[in-house]
Amino acid sequence: MSNTSRFVASAIVVLALASVLAFVASHRNVGPTGKPHESVASAATAAVAPPLPAVAVVPAGAGLDALRRGADIDKEIAPPAMARAENTDIKRNRAYPMQPPTIPHTIDNYQIDRNSNRCMLCHARANADKFQAPPVSVTHYMDRDDQFLATISPRRYFCNQCHVVQTDAQPLVANGFKDIDTVLSEQKAN
Repeated sequence: MSNTSRFVASAIVVLALASVLAFVASHRNVGPTGKPHESVASAATAAVAPPLPAVAVVPAGAGLDALRRGADIDKEIAPPAMARAENTDIKRNRAYPMQPPTIPHTIDNYQIDRNSNRCMLCHARANADKFQAPPVSVTHYMDRDDQFLATISPRRYFCNQCHVVQTDAQPLVANGFKDIDTVLSEQKAN
């Protein structure tokens, strides 16, 4: 008998033994009627403590979730109004180095799939001057090995994976972020 067949035979025996043990354990305290023995049922009932009343872990009115705008977690609140996309074509400053630029116009009904990319109508290098749109960065024409391609790299083709539309939404959570220019100017003033 080869080592492989011995291993398979051993595995089958172990699985069969485990199945028998599981069956015996599940039917161990059951009487002939299929119900637990009286002594087992009373012992199980005595061992289980009565349920405790539900106690709130968080004190009432603590406003658990900041995204709920201070409302208690057990209260339904009206959702905020939908934010409107800004359509000003004014470019925003970036908050941090290498941040993907936000989109300063609406992109409703733009088709971006494997066959078509509406963004490239205006932002391709060939059309950027005609539409007065910023051309796509040269990094979008590079593959993983930093080799330049003639067309957009497939990994950079779906624009709205990184770029988002600017909206008039108010921040849900306060943010004290300062960009490096602000930090340096404050240090220089002090």
